[in-house]
This record gives sequence, C-alpha cells and structure tokens, in this order.
Amino acid sequence: MTDHTVTEGDTSTRAIALGADPGAAKKRGPKNWRPLLLLVPAFVIVSLFFLAPLIDVFIRSVTDPKPGMQNYVWLFTTEANLNVVLRTFGTAIIVTIVCLVLAYPYAYLMTIVSDRTRNLMQLFIMMPLWTSILVRTLAWMVLLQDTGPINGILAAWFGIGPIPLIRTTFGVALGMSQVLLPFMVLPLYSSMSKIDKRLLPAASNLGANPVTAFFTVYLPLSKPGIFSGGVTVFILGLGFYIIPALLGSSKEIMISAMIQQQISVFLMWGQGTALGIFLLVCTILILVVVSRLNKGGSLFPGVNR
Repeated sequence: MTDHTVTEGDTSTRAIALGADPGAAKKRGPKNWRPLLLLVPAFVIVSLFFLAPLIDVFIRSVTDPKPGMQNYVWLFTTEANLNVVLRTFGTAIIVTIVCLVLAYPYAYLMTIVSDRTRNLMQLFIMMPLWTSILVRTLAWMVLLQDTGPINGILAAWFGIGPIPLIRTTFGVALGMSQVLLPFMVLPLYSSMSKIDKRLLPAASNLGANPVTAFFTVYLPLSKPGIFSGGVTVFILGLGFYIIPALLGSSKEIMISAMIQQQISVFLMWGQGTALGIFLLVCTILILVVVSRLNKGGSLFPGVNR
C-alpha cells in the first residue's frame, strides 16, 4: 500500500518548485485586524471636524426653513445668483491664467540658476506666505485707491488718471493673483526640476527650433505641474472672501461673500448652506475632470499613483 503522507519538508520543496513562498502556508490564517485600530483616532477626528459639519450643512440646505429642494431651486433660478456664480468662476479663471503666465518663467528660471540664487528666489516666493492675507489686502487698498501711489505715478509720469483700480474686477484679480502666485510656482518648480536639461539641446540638434522644442518637448513634460498648480489656484480662488470683500464692491460680490451675506445678514441658513454645498460639488467635479484630462496622472508632482 502506497503511503500518501506528505511531510512538512515535502510541502516546502513543492512550494519552492512552484515558485511560491515556502512560508506562505504557515502565514495563512485569520487576518489580523489590529493594525487597523491605529486608524480609529484619525477616523474619529475626521468625522468630528469634517464629516459631521458637512452632513449638518447638507441637512440644513434641504430642511431650512422647511423640508424640500426650494433652496437649490432658488439658487439655480435666480438671475442674480447665476451672475454671482459666473463672476466667481470667471475671476478664478482669470487669476489662474495670470498666475500661470507669471509663474511659468519664474519656475523655469529657478531650475537653471545656481543653488544660492535658487534659494533666494524661493525665499521671495515664501515670504508673502508668512504675512497675513488681511495685511496684504490692506496694503493693496492703499496702493489701488484713486489717490494712491499707482495713480500718482500714472498722473506724474504719463499725465493720465485717476484710473479706477479699486472696487473693480481688476483690483480683485490683482490682489488674488499676488496671494495665490506661490501656489502656482511651487508645483511648477517641483515638476520642472525633474525634467532632463539635455532634452532641449537634443531636440535642437535634431533640427527643431527653440519654439518647436519647447512646445513639443518641455511643455508636455511640465504638464503635471501645470495641472497641479492650476487646480490649486482655481479652487482656492473660488472660495476667496477677504480680498473680494475689501478690494471689490457690491457689484463684484462672489460666492463666498454671498454665503456670508445670506447667513450673517439675512439669517437664511438654508440658502447659504445650499451655496456652500454647490461650491463643494463644483470643486469635486473639477478635480474629477482634471484628473481625467491628465490621463490618469497624479495631480501632485512627485506623487505617483
């Protein structure tokens, strides 16, 4: 009679022959869920400080002053609301374009200068982040007013003015661009610093002129930084409150100021929270669309999926 008993050594030998881990059989067993307990404090904190307020805001948007979708109907059927939404998105787009135009050459210059100069350029970018947004906005109010230094220079040197700079979309976009510029420069630099500097000379050696080499070689490789910086600036621009409130006017009101107005002035919590939920949904949709346009690439330079 043939003995079919298989020893532990035979099992290990067979596992090795099949390319498997010889200790896999020993490792099999009930899953250990204890490491997941380490996530419990983080989950509790996120639930208390993010999920719970978000759920409360959504519930208010469909129950205040009475249950129903009347707040969202008010949002999408009132012409003034649609104008505010279009103005908010238009201003955010303008600020994103301005920041990209200013930040791209600055970030590229950071990749080709010496380490000492690069550190100095990084310092210039980081210094505004160490100053309060309110202080910087008050400084812009002094600069842009009709009797301010900018109009004074225009009148003294060019004989023109005073030009209305404050309480305009231009003034709001200028103040927002100055605040959001670092959020465009840093992702661009992170992406550009990883591009091989020999690619442009190689393209030139193959017959491409500098413009063609830039648009066909360098620009596509810097796309992750453009997407990341553009999304960051655009989303932050949608939610700005202080700068539009101080540098704009009642005709230049944006969604964030309208939320404050509905809740604090008119005590219309339902309409204010509906605006907040609408802004959150728009932000999520923007992230999804840009992620698709980025062809599965990460929105954050240097972070691989």
